[in-house]
Amino acid sequence: MAKKVIQVPIDESLLKELNYTSKKLHKARAEFIREACQLYLRQIKEEELNDLYKKGYQRIPEKAAVGQVQIAMASEIMRQESW
Repeated sequence: MAKKVIQVPIDESLLKELNYTSKKLHKARAEFIREACQLYLRQIKEEELNDLYKKGYQRIPEKAAVGQVQIAMASEIMRQESW
């Protein structure tokens, strides 16, 4: 994928920390910043999906009986574990 060069103003203290950490991890600063951005974007998407999941259950809640069956099944499976 083609890369575009951008300019981003950044505080001196954050720049020092980026330089230090990228060197410690043996990565180019640009690579480190790209990976950090990708990680942050994935985190945001995950949070959005969790919110949609919660809203779905608020809109259409499970019946109490379903939860009771799930608890019974989980407790049976947990008893069989050898921890």
